Amino acid sequence: MTQDYLNRPYFFCGIGGSGMLPLALILKAKGARVAGSDRALDQGRLQQKFAFLDSQGIKLFPQDGSGVSADSIVIVSGAVEASVPDIATAQAKSVRIMPRAELLAELFNQSSMRIGVAGTSGKSTVTGMIGHILTVAGKDPTIMNGAVMMNLASADTPFASARVGQSDLFVSEVDESDGSIIRYTPSIAVVNNISLDHKSLEELRSLFGDFANRAGKAILNLDNIETTRLVANLPPDRTIAYSLKKRSADLLASAIVPAPDGISFSLGYRDSGREYVRLSVPGRHNVANALAAIGACLAADVPLSTSSRALADFKGIRRRLETIGTVSGVTIIDDFAHNPDKIAATLSTLHDFDGRLLIFFQPHGFGPLKLMKDEFIRGFAKHLAPVDVLIMPEPVYFGGTTDRSISSIDIVTGVVAAGRRAESFVTREECGQRLIELAKPGDRIVVMGARDDTLSEFAHLLLKGLKG
Repeated sequence: MTQDYLNRPYFFCGIGGSGMLPLALILKAKGARVAGSDRALDQGRLQQKFAFLDSQGIKLFPQDGSGVSADSIVIVSGAVEASVPDIATAQAKSVRIMPRAELLAELFNQSSMRIGVAGTSGKSTVTGMIGHILTVAGKDPTIMNGAVMMNLASADTPFASARVGQSDLFVSEVDESDGSIIRYTPSIAVVNNISLDHKSLEELRSLFGDFANRAGKAILNLDNIETTRLVANLPPDRTIAYSLKKRSADLLASAIVPAPDGISFSLGYRDSGREYVRLSVPGRHNVANALAAIGACLAADVPLSTSSRALADFKGIRRRLETIGTVSGVTIIDDFAHNPDKIAATLSTLHDFDGRLLIFFQPHGFGPLKLMKDEFIRGFAKHLAPVDVLIMPEPVYFGGTTDRSISSIDIVTGVVAAGRRAESFVTREECGQRLIELAKPGDRIVVMGARDDTLSEFAHLLLKGLKG
């Protein structure tokens, strides 16, 4: 792709999606003509998000085909079905239909310095950390993220999941769930971890292994069995390995001290001395995320001391252990955790401090629920304390065909059989009523789930409900 892409109008079908919105913003900021549609817009949901897109000069249409012109390139994500009228109109007009990941990969690959962030968990946070460090270091990067970066968010830009810089340095979250990771040719590849999520482990090993092999330098986690195997398969001069445990790592965190509002640690890099790092985001998983980001920035010639100082001001990513508020001693927390590893990281972080957890978990689809049923049950049984309570509605479902043979009831039944407290309800509203009934001073209500922006609205409704 060349600058010719600026001369074509782009129509994003599903423009409100977490991977679609930032890409649309990047194209718009580069001068392209951008429009779009979204099922949520037609349903009257997420009005603030679409008002923001409109304020950026992006024209919005009903999802009825009316926005698709004969010279458009129609951008789609994996969540868009062929039955959507926009797609039928594009096909009737012989308009090019381009997957979102293909467009992003073309933009990414044409940059001279490309940092791709992959892995089952932590991608958005590591991407945000890298982008923040590079910005503070004066590198002026373009950043493509799947979540809002709090350092960039403001009243005027509440959905700041992208940044457009003037340098030829592109930092992007890279997704493996649809296999599109094969399109990216990173200069620097970060693989945080590999565990069961959207695909089998065999598929994931191949996808992530090839991704790391294509890079000039790979930043890899020695505390994950699967990524440790990647380290063994690459020459030492092409890797920077990090760990919270293994002294053989190039980047090693030690003397970790958690706090309610963050975490600190001592950082060693090979034989070059130590740095003190204080993060404003909590959890040992964020120490690992910080090491991954520091490693990527070292590979991009940012000094260790610059990265350490920059991370002290990193405000985090929206819906990653985000505190919504406290009423009558009950705190509401909004969190993106949706697979077993992310859930374990969240629960472990929260259990560093006193207080019962009331967990609301909405699975991000019937397919992932079926794939990871046993892992969900084992994970909750292991990481819930005896006093904690898990509350689950049915998985998020916005239409289309899917196998619905496994439901939230199956997870709850398994967790109860393992000796932990869990309840299921058909609707989110019923779950909310039950959470408010259960809540006592000192409790923390945690709203967990992905692929549904209305979860944040639900968290705010819970806070309002606690106020009575």
